[in-house]
Amino acid sequence: MVINFEENTQQIPEQAPEQITQTPQSNEWANDFGKEYTNRNPHSIEEFDKLYIENYGITRTNLNKLFLEELPKSIKILEVGPNVGAQLMGLQKLGFTNLTGLEVSEYAIEQAKENTSGIEFIHGSGLSLPFPDNSFDLVFTSGVLIHIHPDDVGKVVSEICRVSKRLIWGFEYFAENCQEVSYRGNSDLLWKNNFMQLFLSHNPNLRILKEKKVNYLDDQNVDHMFLLEKQN
Repeated sequence: MVINFEENTQQIPEQAPEQITQTPQSNEWANDFGKEYTNRNPHSIEEFDKLYIENYGITRTNLNKLFLEELPKSIKILEVGPNVGAQLMGLQKLGFTNLTGLEVSEYAIEQAKENTSGIEFIHGSGLSLPFPDNSFDLVFTSGVLIHIHPDDVGKVVSEICRVSKRLIWGFEYFAENCQEVSYRGNSDLLWKNNFMQLFLSHNPNLRILKEKKVNYLDDQNVDHMFLLEKQN
């Protein structure tokens, strides 16, 4: 996979707090429920790699290499929903240098800033990304679209397509059709779906560069990693 990039020189503006779009789900993640999530989840790529080995038998680092290793390390990358920034740290470990995370939880941002260096974190919502069109060479989510209500996820997908100049990368809970799943005893907080197809449906100019289904070791569930490219 060889992809040529032109230098992306657009500046990233700061977002005014009143622009942040709220939903019942985003309010949960921004409050105590989200704090509990942040506190119990991995805070480093080493912890993520250990968790991935336990869940899938492959490290997150190796999945990242499989999809991104050939990309220029200077490209502008945005993660929507980075929580404490461990996934961005994993990309930093691979040599990527221009990294931004947009997170709805201010508590998670505080933790992320303590947890990382050389990574920009911005408070905001995927429903209204505070960036001009084509601001980033690559935009990605990892276990984030699954927590957005089906009525809203199309808007997030469209926003990701809008601000990505070239590539969209995802790793999400997979099902052929949208299915709600109880999340820690709660409803309206988790859905599995064919998110790659959702992107393709929202933007016919996308093409699939690479995809991989990753099976869980202890049950029949599947996660799906995909890399899409915008075509001019």
